[in-house]
Amino acid sequence: MLDTIIIDGLAFAVPMFVMAIGGIFSEKSGITNLAIEGLQGFGAFTGAFIAVVLATLLGPTSSVPFYVSFLVAFLGGMLYSLVHVLLCIRFRANQVISGVVVNILAMALTSFFTRSLNMAFFGQKSNKFVLGTSVRFTVPVISNIPVIGALFKRVYPFEIMIAVIAVIMWYVMYKTPYGMHLRACGDNPHAADAAGIDVNRVRTIAVVLSGGLSAVGGMSFAYSISANFSPDIYLGFGYLAIAALIFGNWSIMPTLGACLLFGFARSAGQAIIQRMGMPSSYNDLVRILPYVITLLLLVFFGRNNRSPRALGEIYDKGKR
Repeated sequence: MLDTIIIDGLAFAVPMFVMAIGGIFSEKSGITNLAIEGLQGFGAFTGAFIAVVLATLLGPTSSVPFYVSFLVAFLGGMLYSLVHVLLCIRFRANQVISGVVVNILAMALTSFFTRSLNMAFFGQKSNKFVLGTSVRFTVPVISNIPVIGALFKRVYPFEIMIAVIAVIMWYVMYKTPYGMHLRACGDNPHAADAAGIDVNRVRTIAVVLSGGLSAVGGMSFAYSISANFSPDIYLGFGYLAIAALIFGNWSIMPTLGACLLFGFARSAGQAIIQRMGMPSSYNDLVRILPYVITLLLLVFFGRNNRSPRALGEIYDKGKR
């Protein structure tokens, strides 16, 4: 039972983690990003469509569609994030409202395009792209170690990809000039501008990266939890990622801890229901566990959070 909790918890927490990293980059630059839900959905839509097309051409046994879909999803999420960039940076719109608009627009666009593309390319009246679940692998020898070995059992390939991405993003954030400029823009953009940093450029790159990383998370959920792309992919995972980065104080490693907490809470609830032989309808109750934990954490720890000082503020170069 413990192995199952760890395996399923990681499969849920890791995609959420990469989405949260994207949110950290955006918000560390000073741009509030409630659009993660829409970015992960639109990115997953583009990746899923390409995966289905390639699977039709190359056959269901080819692994090419799987890996190409993540690349296309990353690019699709980056492209769609330009809507948030345009509204928040170019037109200086309210960043919270912009995020909500991006989410609603993504739901409407992907639903319409999914039906249209299914009819045009496959002659089907469907609102989903069927992907199937991803292959999984187990690492020999290490996986036999009690408890710790569960980390190496039935691993999704995207979990390895996300682990590599997380290390790279951590390095970029804390060990590169861009990361230093990013944090400066989120705390004091006018001082950063006085030092010769192009604040709008730094923020644009951060939001675009956020879009790409969110899309990777969305594609991961499409290949694991839902086994397809459909409107059901908008299940609030983006908002959980936002909650995780807030409880992680906008730092990558503490955010990982929050994501693992949410993931293990969800998988533990499902394991308990299965062990007790309860009806499958109780799974709906399990799905609310991460949100309940979010509320409890907000009550007890919300006051200790320290967001970037210029988060959500519209940057005006002419004002000092």
